[in-house]
Amino acid sequence: MSDPVARLVCFPHAGGVAGAFQHWRRRLPSDVELLAVQYPGRQERLDEPAAESVEQLADQVAEALTPFLDRPLVLFGHSMGSMVAYEVARRVEESAPGVLAHLFVSAQRAPHAGPPGTLHRGPDDDLVARVQLLDGPRAAVYEIAELRQLVLPSLRADYRLVDHYRPARLRRLHAPITVCGGDSDPGCPVAELPTWQQATTADLTVRVFPGGHFYLEPQATELVACVSAAVAARVPRDGRPPQGDPEL
Repeated sequence: MSDPVARLVCFPHAGGVAGAFQHWRRRLPSDVELLAVQYPGRQERLDEPAAESVEQLADQVAEALTPFLDRPLVLFGHSMGSMVAYEVARRVEESAPGVLAHLFVSAQRAPHAGPPGTLHRGPDDDLVARVQLLDGPRAAVYEIAELRQLVLPSLRADYRLVDHYRPARLRRLHAPITVCGGDSDPGCPVAELPTWQQATTADLTVRVFPGGHFYLEPQATELVACVSAAVAARVPRDGRPPQGDPEL
């Protein structure tokens, strides 16, 4: 029970939590271990200061992953999580060549492909309106005054990371990248998905699913099947089972 053939590391969206990927466990092959990243400043990490940059957050995650580099890694990031996953992928390739098997980015254009944002500097109502536009699965929490004041700081901190992260160019990975998105996503139109081509020297695949920015909720079965197929293509199997679903 302590020897998976590969590990899938998942990175949530702005304002999101590790638990968003909990239901993926039952859809993954039994020999693939699921790790979900919990960003600082929320839930059990509520008292921890938020990261100051995507790069700093990636440093923290990459360090936490050090004990897990004995098996191939597949990274999946959704929305803001795509940026963090890409930066972690760079660090994994530098520190442990050959360990990164595949990178999945979701509902996010490549970070070099647009101007810096300003939403994090705006009023609370603008942040909430953005979440509601994207139809986040937990958008209703922002309509409850007591909860709104509790969760808004982490949402604003996340948007600060998103707005500021604009590398002049992308450092190419050696691992292949699959870019996923919803066909009616108001936050990331399908035409923006191929902008990740500059992020890899390997193959880039674009997968479009029915749905909006949070297409991954109703399309979870098909999406996890896509991820599982990538694992099967890149990782030798030996039948060894995973050790569970820890959070980083």
